[in-house]
Amino acid sequence: MKHIFDSHAHYFDGRFERECESGASGILHDVLAESVECIINVGTNLQSSCLAMEQAVRYEGMYAAVGIHPEDCHYISDVDGALAQLKAMLGTSETRHRDKIVAIGEIGLDYHWQSYGDIPMDKEKQARFFDAQMCMAKESDLPVIIHDREAHGDCFETVLRHPECRGVFHSYSGSKEMALELIKRGWYISFSGTLTFKNAERVRDCARSLPRERVLVETDAPYLAPHPMRGKLNHSGLLLYTLEALGEVWKCSSEEAAIITNQNAKRLFAIL
Repeated sequence: MKHIFDSHAHYFDGRFERECESGASGILHDVLAESVECIINVGTNLQSSCLAMEQAVRYEGMYAAVGIHPEDCHYISDVDGALAQLKAMLGTSETRHRDKIVAIGEIGLDYHWQSYGDIPMDKEKQARFFDAQMCMAKESDLPVIIHDREAHGDCFETVLRHPECRGVFHSYSGSKEMALELIKRGWYISFSGTLTFKNAERVRDCARSLPRERVLVETDAPYLAPHPMRGKLNHSGLLLYTLEALGEVWKCSSEEAAIITNQNAKRLFAIL
């Protein structure tokens, strides 16, 4: 099967080099040759966004998303400067094509941690970065990849404030009611390895309720490895387990689930 589209991974993450002898390059060589057609390599700050672009240019089938994650924004003192650098990174449609940038992400809100070391969680700062990057998405006509952790209401309200924007809620953990409202507004929902977890019937019920043409799959590699590999280093080749779980939910084969989610991802990210 060569139809797998991993819509969210972080191959610049240091875990690949620490936990795999061949590193990210060895894994990517294997999975892109064997089972995976496309990967979106998703930045979380200015540095990792640059790394995501460098890797995307290096590998056929890999594309980049650039953005500032709600957790990472806490470590940035010069907010305006960081946003200006991100805007410069986005450049023009010509430079985005050259750099294989197909989305802004990952961006959003995260209310899970009350502090980051000595730095207290700052909802206002997260919201400022989120809104600014949604505006950049409108200006550059790019989809966004949204991180929503324990912030469902505020994330949804932000989406309502930016009706021109489109994109995907990654590793979805909200309600099926919210997912259906997002889909009405043109959004996509992505499911990760959590779909395979034994205690995730709520997630599977959500996937069962959604129109198939609005669903994506992802690894969030190197994190969230699916059952039975839970806790281990995740990579795009393991997405097959998530597709098998999605096929069970949809009552179809994993290959059919792969083809559908592949087509959906290509539509969202404008990959021909």
